[in-house]
Amino acid sequence: MILVTGATGLVGSHLVLHLAEKGRNVSAIYRNQASIGKTEALFKMYDKEHLFANINWIPADINDIPSLEIAFEHIEYVYHCAAKISFDPRDEEKLRKINIEGTANIVNFCLAKNVKKLCFVSSIAALGDLPEYNFNQENGELTPKITDEETDWNPEKPHSDYAISKYGSEMELWRGQQEGLEVVIVNPGIILGAIPKSWNRNEGSFKIITKVAGGLQFYTNGTTGFVGVLDVVKCMTQLMDSDKKGNRYILVSENLSYKNLTTLIAANLNVTPPKKEAKRWMTKLAWRWDWLATNLFLQERNLTKAVAKSLHTKDFYSSAKIEKELNFTFEPIENVISNIAEKY
Repeated sequence: MILVTGATGLVGSHLVLHLAEKGRNVSAIYRNQASIGKTEALFKMYDKEHLFANINWIPADINDIPSLEIAFEHIEYVYHCAAKISFDPRDEEKLRKINIEGTANIVNFCLAKNVKKLCFVSSIAALGDLPEYNFNQENGELTPKITDEETDWNPEKPHSDYAISKYGSEMELWRGQQEGLEVVIVNPGIILGAIPKSWNRNEGSFKIITKVAGGLQFYTNGTTGFVGVLDVVKCMTQLMDSDKKGNRYILVSENLSYKNLTTLIAANLNVTPPKKEAKRWMTKLAWRWDWLATNLFLQERNLTKAVAKSLHTKDFYSSAKIEKELNFTFEPIENVISNIAEKY
């Protein structure tokens, strides 16, 4: 039996659908009945509603030990997708509680219940740090530095609370491995995928789609890695079905600038792409105003200092390891965006 945490989120819901299509016996944990409805809506979106009844739903929370005791009965394999994603400094305690302590609980139960293998969804945010470019003294050219699985984490550099929490989560996985648990970690880039209309389209990575559809005017030239959610779940299941263990794998289809990404989204949605570049000084002012508005009007943060900085940072990632070891080919982001637009 397979257990999936976070089965009502973007990755988890696509994962349980993928496993159901493969005829696997799947248990999934949930915190409230409404969240199950989210996953059921996703099954309907893909015309796979008939498979939804095959999922064994168990009320549980990764920070609630008694409920996990029930959820782990007869479990052999675990996909840990549950996490809190936030770049709001006010969520530091929640990030640590859910992402680090919650993951520690999952690892402990896997060890106690003799689970055969655990797959954890981390993030490229938990990877090491590199300068943006190498300087070639011979020709004076700048070439991008590529982050891979061997890039070291630098604790001296500033990191968002989210990144620190995901790095801390990974430490729990490696602890589990030292205690005898077979583990594998995936580090996806920004995950893009279609979601039902009933989902909140103003949160997570889908917020990019919503903003462009609504007439986004500004772009930035920062660069990062992107990947389709279907590729993420395919990589996860292939890794779990293989003899791979004790390793991490970067999952990035393409490294794109935000300008190129938003232009691509606009083209597929038949809307006007962003025309104006948001300079660094503009986003510096914007996140400060957002902080002030948040404190004055008690609203949610829309732009934090960490996010503003990332919009201008040029990060490049290599997925060569998983492409070689699994002979895996990622779907081009253009195709991913096209599929999202069809279901928008």
